[in-house]
Amino acid sequence: MGTIPDAWEWLTTGANWSGEAGVRHRLAEHLYLSGICLALACAVALPLALWLGHGGGRRFGGALAINISNAGRAIPTFAVLVLLTLGPLGRHGDLPTIVALVLFAVPPLLTNAYIGIAEADRDVVQAARGMGMSRWQLLTRVEVPLAFPLLMTGVRTAAVQVVATATLAALAAGGGLGRIITAGFATYDTAQVVAGATLVAALALAVEGLLALAQRLLAPGRAIRRGPRGAPAPPARPQPDPVERSTT
Repeated sequence: MGTIPDAWEWLTTGANWSGEAGVRHRLAEHLYLSGICLALACAVALPLALWLGHGGGRRFGGALAINISNAGRAIPTFAVLVLLTLGPLGRHGDLPTIVALVLFAVPPLLTNAYIGIAEADRDVVQAARGMGMSRWQLLTRVEVPLAFPLLMTGVRTAAVQVVATATLAALAAGGGLGRIITAGFATYDTAQVVAGATLVAALALAVEGLLALAQRLLAPGRAIRRGPRGAPAPPARPQPDPVERSTT
């Protein structure tokens, strides 16, 4: 048999899905670790990006966001994980993995959110400011809705990267789907390695799909663009040309 049929047989074997070393348990560990890291990265990056983009230090905000993004992408996550594991944090379970993944997820979140806020339509922003909106109202009611697509793109990118990279937790004696891959390497079981990699890829695609659906459902103004019971709102009735009104 070939590698692909063997991997499919491994995935369809019920015994491989049960127990502490089974797929279900490892999948739960992977989701928990990824969710914690993504939530922490959002808590660190998004408030800073909103502050910078809204005007707090805008002169150096762009350079700061770009430099942090480039530095975060240039440093290998595996190297950071090894250094943290060998240091004092290595005695605290999954903490080195969490720190490494948070550092890996911050750049796309920070960059996309900052650019989305900073480059929001200035005409709309000025009109809202002219209506007497406060800085908080301007941020929450105007700039964030305008930046929502780019902001969600950063969240989706960070989520997929975290899910895919969380497999490295297995190298630091952590949990997750990476343990299935490392166990396959340890026993020279190529089918198990391929099966584990397939599970990670499928999970990353599923997370991307769910976040894309959430972006579509939560997009600001979606409820306004649709009529009652989810039906599309009827098109506006065409208005007569001003010249025609003046001649009648």
